[in-house]
Amino acid sequence: MTKAKRGIYAAAVSPFDADGTLNTAKLIAYCKHLMSDGGCDGVAPTGTTGEGTSVSMRDRLALPAAFAEAGMPTDSVIFGTGAPAAGDCVELTRAAVDAGFLNVLVLPPYYYKNASDDGLYSYFANLVEKIGNDRLRVYLYHFPQMSQAPLSTSLVKRLRADFGAVIAGLKDSSGDFEQSRAFVEATGGVAEDFDIYPSSEAMLWDGLSIGTAGIISGSTNAFANWVQKARKAPEGAEREAAMEEVRRRRSLAGKYPMMAGMKQIEAWRSGDDSWTRMAPPLVPLTAEQKSALKSDLDAL
Repeated sequence: MTKAKRGIYAAAVSPFDADGTLNTAKLIAYCKHLMSDGGCDGVAPTGTTGEGTSVSMRDRLALPAAFAEAGMPTDSVIFGTGAPAAGDCVELTRAAVDAGFLNVLVLPPYYYKNASDDGLYSYFANLVEKIGNDRLRVYLYHFPQMSQAPLSTSLVKRLRADFGAVIAGLKDSSGDFEQSRAFVEATGGVAEDFDIYPSSEAMLWDGLSIGTAGIISGSTNAFANWVQKARKAPEGAEREAAMEEVRRRRSLAGKYPMMAGMKQIEAWRSGDDSWTRMAPPLVPLTAEQKSALKSDLDAL
């Protein structure tokens, strides 16, 4: 299968060793957990929640081959390969494709602000043309709060028209459901085989009802099983009750820095405090935040 299967994905957090390098073996084991007991259909490593832009190029380039050697399913992993330099994006994507992982999540070049649609188009076109593989599947990454490089619906339609199935979908991390709706209306969503993933599981059924493909979320590192329960619940009171539990957990996650909070929860789950390590400039939860998070989880 070329395209990633639809469903509930975790933007997987990244474990670091004491010297700041990515602990690849631990990340692989963690992703296996997410896709079994963790309740996820797939994982998106080295994205925003995975501190991907803070992971060294050396570690990022080596990661897909390690995933392949570990037998990770190629239709359930979407590697983040965006970078400010177009050449780095190409090399990161090539490493994924060469290892058999054809699905990549690509931020626009995010250092220079207010880039034109023509400029952003040239970045993605360069990627597709340099990889030169019709089986590549690119998921555009719309996260204007962080990248300051929003993707317009007209740009998305232009890329889809020119490169067809290679432009496979989009992750919408704007947090604005109307923005997700606009992307669906512009592209046709799943009805036209264009897979749009909102970033909040609180939008799960609203999104599915208009043609999104699922969710790629940071908080599904901890709460994917609740999302799956809501996804499978029959329409009506049972589904609404399940979605209320999902919304409660997403609201809890939103009270804390997402990456640090999810890492703290994994440290508690695994009994391994090294999970709380962050790549600079991010920092772990403070003692007060850690205590409050524990109280909030206990209250659930």
